[in-house]
Amino acid sequence: MFYAEIWLESIEEMTVKRILTGIRPTGALHVGHYVGALENWLQLQARYECYFLIADYQALGDHFHEIDLIRDSVIQVTLDWLAVGLDPERSSFVIQSYVPEHAELTMLLSFITPLGMLERNPTLKAELDELPVERRTVGFYNYPMSQVADILLPQARLVPVGDDQAPHVEMTREVARKFNRMFGEVFPVPDTLIGRIPRLRGTDGAAKMSKSKGNVISLSDDRETVRRKVMSMYTDPTRLRATDPGHVEGNPVFEYHDAFNPDKGQVEDFKHRYREGKVGDVEVKQALAEALNRFLDPIRERRSRFEANPRQIEDALMHGTGRARKLAAETMRQVRAAMRIDSYTSRWE
Repeated sequence: MFYAEIWLESIEEMTVKRILTGIRPTGALHVGHYVGALENWLQLQARYECYFLIADYQALGDHFHEIDLIRDSVIQVTLDWLAVGLDPERSSFVIQSYVPEHAELTMLLSFITPLGMLERNPTLKAELDELPVERRTVGFYNYPMSQVADILLPQARLVPVGDDQAPHVEMTREVARKFNRMFGEVFPVPDTLIGRIPRLRGTDGAAKMSKSKGNVISLSDDRETVRRKVMSMYTDPTRLRATDPGHVEGNPVFEYHDAFNPDKGQVEDFKHRYREGKVGDVEVKQALAEALNRFLDPIRERRSRFEANPRQIEDALMHGTGRARKLAAETMRQVRAAMRIDSYTSRWE
C-alpha cells in the first residue's frame, strides 16, 4: 500500500501503466473527496493512463428509489471533476452502466469469491450498520464485488482511494490472485494509493463526512455558504472560553487548516496560541473560511464555465466511456477464454 508521503518516489519505480478509481454518484463532491482522492488524480493523469469511473450501478444499491438523484449526480460529479482540473483529453471519464462488461465480470468473479470475504469487509459492515433494514438489498450487499470487477476490468495496476476504501482494494487483490491461480494469468494484482490526508472529519466532528448528515463543505458551495459552515464548525467541547487552553488534535478546524491553508506559519501560530488559550475560535475560523474560499475560487470559476457549455460535459463522458468499452471487450475476451466459456460449440466444429 502506498501513502501520499512516499508515492512520488515509489511510484516512478513501479511498472504502472493503467489506473482505475471512481466515485458513487450520490450528489456533488466535497472537500474531503479532494484531499482524499482528487488531488492525487490530478497528478496521476499527467503520467498514466487513468480511468475515472462514475459507479452508478453501485449508487443504486442504497438509492434505488432516487433515480433522479443519481441521474443528476452523474452530471454533478463530472462537473466537479472538470472544475478541479481533470482533463478528459488525458483521462477517461466512464459511466459504469454504459459498459455492460462491468456487470458480466461482477457475476463471473462472484462465483469464485467466498461469502466470508464479503462478510469480513469492514467498510461494507460499517455501511450496512448505518443503513435501515428495509434498504439492505442484495445489490447493496454485493457492491464490493462490483468494485472488484471495476478495478480488474481495465486491468488496473494502481487504485487511488481514501483509506475507508482500502479494504475493497485488498479484496480485489485476493480475488485477482485466486482467479489467476485457477484459470491462468489474466489480471495484474493492483496496489493501493492513499491520499495526502486519508480522511477529513465532518464539520460536526464526526469521523466521516456524509452529505446526508449535512456535515460537508461542497466543492460547489459559494463563498457565503462556506463561511457560514466554517463558523458553525465543531471545535473543542472542553473549551468554554477563549482564554482556556484548547486541544488541536482531533479538532476539525485545525485539520482543515492543515489541508487547505497554504500559510503554514499562520497555522502553526494558531495552534500554539490555541493550546495556550491566547486565541479564540472566531479568529481561527475566519482565517480558515478565507483560506478555503481562496482554494475554491478557481474551482468555482471553472465549474461555472463548464455549466454554461453542457456539450463539453456530454463529450467528456461519451469519449471516455467509448475508450473504456473497447478495453472492457478485450479483457472479457481474455476472461472467457481463460475460463473456457468463450465457445460451447467448438467441440462440433
